[in-house]
Amino acid sequence: MNKLNRTALYDLHRSLGAKSIPFAGYEMPVNYPLGIMKEHLYCRKSAGLFDVSHMGQLVISSTTQSMQTIATELEKLLPIDILGLEEDRQRYGFLPNSQGGIIDDLMISNRGDHFFAVINASRKEIDLKYLKANISKEIDIDLISSRSLIAIQGPQSEKILSSQIGELSSLHYLDVKNFLFNGEILWVSRSGYTGQDGFEISLPNSLCEVFCKSILDQEGLEPIGLGARDTLRLECGLCLYGQDLNETITPIEAGLKWAIQKVRRTGGEREGGFIGHEKILAQIAVPPDFKREAFFPDGKAPLRSGTKLFSDDSGKNEIGLITSGSYSPTLERPISMGYLDHTKFQANDPIFGELRNKFFPIKLTKLPFVPTSFKRN
Repeated sequence: MNKLNRTALYDLHRSLGAKSIPFAGYEMPVNYPLGIMKEHLYCRKSAGLFDVSHMGQLVISSTTQSMQTIATELEKLLPIDILGLEEDRQRYGFLPNSQGGIIDDLMISNRGDHFFAVINASRKEIDLKYLKANISKEIDIDLISSRSLIAIQGPQSEKILSSQIGELSSLHYLDVKNFLFNGEILWVSRSGYTGQDGFEISLPNSLCEVFCKSILDQEGLEPIGLGARDTLRLECGLCLYGQDLNETITPIEAGLKWAIQKVRRTGGEREGGFIGHEKILAQIAVPPDFKREAFFPDGKAPLRSGTKLFSDDSGKNEIGLITSGSYSPTLERPISMGYLDHTKFQANDPIFGELRNKFFPIKLTKLPFVPTSFKRN
């Protein structure tokens, strides 16, 4: 068995009583003594601190090429508007393969003299190899290991973080700015993956524990593990790579058309031109029958990832698959996301999920289950 990696906050997690699990090659806290349910609700009403240092941090730069040239190269790989991404702004995107499937989804920001991307932990080496193989050799792609990544999420996050690094009210959703703490530079973005207002902070490994101890001394902030991070993102209909997204599912099937700006679509100034554009643009023109949907399972039992969906309670006509499912602490009921094949399913037809050889009724609903609360202005 390969030895698990540890983040710079490993000792702090232990001192806080974290229960750890293996995740994407790391030993990560799944919850603290408060427990997943209470951590989830605490983050929704106040603020939570998350260690997300297992995620990959990429610096994309060049000593010979302009930022415009780098952006042009990146647009060959990402179906989003990189050339129009203003300095100190961030955007959600994904890397499609030649069939339109998703190699990874990511956040990318323009930092003036380089681009900075946050990628999924399980895809770090895959992304790095893919980018280096498909971009100009004049452009450097560096996976940095000298910095940690934490997230502070929830309605009190601005107040709590401002007490440590200075006023944050001028930062709007997806803004990125540098701040100082103990003489060290923090890269702070107003973003996160809980559907709430919050921030992600990239900071030197050597500073991470000191910073987190300092901010945890503030009232209204609790450490939150991966368990609650998963239920928080699910309530807001946010995808998890490896479950809701993979290399066989396209962005359009996943309901991510909104992330492809009009300038990159058919008729746009820079339409297509990215790997997989034939399949993706065709699906924008003619929506696919196979697509991500939201479900309310009946009863109290969550229907989790891998649950097969059928059109009857005999299990004879398989129509889809649940990719994410859990109990929603906010709604106090089970919720699930997954994919339906609409060639085998019609609106208002019954849906059943199979759990331990029993079939449970499911109702089709709409995403998100819980509204997002990003600071838009």
